[in-house]
Amino acid sequence: MATARRQLGYVSSLTTQSVFTPSPADFSDTATGTYTDSGISYKYITFTSSGTLTVNEAGLADILVVGGGGGGARFAGGGGGAGGHLNVTDAYLPIGTLTVTVGAGGAGATTSTIVENGSSGVSSRLDSYFAFGGGGGGSRYSNATGNGKDGGSGGGGGSADGTLTTGGAGVSGMGNNGGNNANAGDSSGAGGGGGANAVGAAGTSSAGGNGGAGVSTSLDNSATTRAGGGGGGAWSADTAGSGGAGGGGNATNDNTTASAGTANTGGGGGGGGFATGNGGSGGAGGSGVVIVRVKV
Repeated sequence: MATARRQLGYVSSLTTQSVFTPSPADFSDTATGTYTDSGISYKYITFTSSGTLTVNEAGLADILVVGGGGGGARFAGGGGGAGGHLNVTDAYLPIGTLTVTVGAGGAGATTSTIVENGSSGVSSRLDSYFAFGGGGGGSRYSNATGNGKDGGSGGGGGSADGTLTTGGAGVSGMGNNGGNNANAGDSSGAGGGGGANAVGAAGTSSAGGNGGAGVSTSLDNSATTRAGGGGGGAWSADTAGSGGAGGGGNATNDNTTASAGTANTGGGGGGGGFATGNGGSGGAGGSGVVIVRVKV
C-alpha cells in the first residue's frame, strides 16, 4: 500500500506541474516597422521577395504566408486562383537562419493557341510553413485543359462549346475552389478563380464569373486584403468577370490582355476575353508575401 501511495503521489505531482509556455520569438534582422496595439508592443518584418529570417530567440510569432496567384487563360478563359493564404497565430519558430520563399505569380496564357491554361503560381514558405500557389485558369476548349487547375485556390473553368468545365480545387484552410463555366453553348462565360475567403463565381450565359474574395489581415498594423481570385473571361457581347477583393485581376471581353493580380497579394490573374481570332491573353498572377510579427 505504501508503494501504491508513493506511485500515486508521483503521478499526482506530474499532473499538477505547470504547463510550459514558450516565450515570444525574436529576430535580429532589421524590422520593417513597430507599433503598439491594445497595450502590446510588436515589431514585424515583411518579405516581398525571397530571403532569410535570422531567429536569435526561439519562440512564438504570428505569421502570414501567401503563395503566388495563378495566371488566367485566354479566349474567354478561366480566372487564376489566388495563392494559398496561411495566417497562423503563435507559430513556433526555432532558433537559426530560416528560409523565406516568396512565390512568383503564374504566367497568363499568351501564345496563339487557345487551349493553353494559365500557369499555376509558386508556393511561398517560411521554414516549415507553406502556402501553395494558386491554380491556373482553364482554357477555351472542353478537353482536359478546359478545367481550372488545383492550387491554394483553384482556377476557374474556361469557356467551352456547350460542355461543362469545372473550377480547380482549393486547399482547405488556405483557399477555395474556382468557379465552373456557364455550360450554355458557344458563348458561355468562364468561371472566376477561387479566393481565400470565397469560391470563384460560375460563369453565366452572358458574363464571366467574378473572382472569389480574399482575407484581410493586419500583422503590419495596416488592414490589407490579399488572395483574391481572378475574374473569368467573356465574349465581346457579354460582361467580363471582376477580380475578387484582395488583388484579383479583372477579366476582359475583347482581345486585350486581362489584368494581372496585384503584386505581393497572391491575387489571381484575370481571364482574357474574345472578339476575333484567338482572343485576348490572360493576366499573370500576383506574387506572394511573407510577414512575421513578434511581441517586444
